[in-house]
Amino acid sequence: MKVGKLDSYELQKIIDSNRGIKREDVRIRGGIGEDCSVIEFGDFECVVSTDPITGSENGIGKLAVHINCNDIASCGVEPLGILVTIMAPETSTLTDIKTVMEEISEECKKLNLEILGGHTEVTSAVNRMIVSCTAIGKGKKNSAVSTANAKPGDHIIVTKKLGMEGTFIAINDKFERVNKFLTEEEIEEAKGYIENISVVKEGRICGQAGVNSMHDITEGGVLGALWEVSSASKCGFEVNYDSMPISEVTRKICNEFCVDPLRFISSGSMLITCKDGQKLVDLLKKNSIEAAIIGNITKEKTIIIKDGKEEDVAPPDSDELFKIIN
Repeated sequence: MKVGKLDSYELQKIIDSNRGIKREDVRIRGGIGEDCSVIEFGDFECVVSTDPITGSENGIGKLAVHINCNDIASCGVEPLGILVTIMAPETSTLTDIKTVMEEISEECKKLNLEILGGHTEVTSAVNRMIVSCTAIGKGKKNSAVSTANAKPGDHIIVTKKLGMEGTFIAINDKFERVNKFLTEEEIEEAKGYIENISVVKEGRICGQAGVNSMHDITEGGVLGALWEVSSASKCGFEVNYDSMPISEVTRKICNEFCVDPLRFISSGSMLITCKDGQKLVDLLKKNSIEAAIIGNITKEKTIIIKDGKEEDVAPPDSDELFKIIN
């Protein structure tokens, strides 16, 4: 099998036929494009999501916290705690594990999170450290935003720069190679991307603004996120390549490793759909969050306009990151 996410069609079949029972107190169920489940608790609801970090060795604790809290933020609510599972290879030291937990704790302090529990073990089943977290958020009843609520005519907005996570990982894991073609200033810029990896702030703002849908852009990049949103919402999209916010550093990394920046892991960017995109962009910029309109939700077609030509967008495959780290 290919490294990375399973084929969307095959994964959907596995999920749909293996859900246990359906409970009435589950308002939103996880699925393709829907990374969170929302559970009703009287006047409140609990939002839960889980994800591992498998594609990075450096900054793994930070990334593990943020990719999971970003899922919660994509529902428009704030995370309150996480559970942490660490699977360490036999080559690990106690210091390695301690360092990861210190990273996790430091990021939790920044986001006002409590570490609620978890599991840690050394095992021959992995050849490098794996960190998996489950994040939990709390909101008022019916407040959580669903990925599956994008509507034809919506503007599509992305925040910050695409490919930040992938660029950060490439800089750290392939430093000797990137040091040959990037300047010292560009390397420092890319290393700083880890400090902008959270979308909790924009998630909260967009939730309060009443957007139709949100999805944090992770494995599969912006095109993968667009496919998941459109599949979950049973609609299409039309986006413009020239409108995609990509930094020059990321472009250089992608050119060097023959990577498509639109299918490059992009934690730190949020994909949002709403009726009045410019109003939302102005609101985000007022709160010091860079944002750009990249296209519209459509009824059926899934296309990107590049060099004046329409190109069909295929379902997400393995993230382009694996071309770099494998």
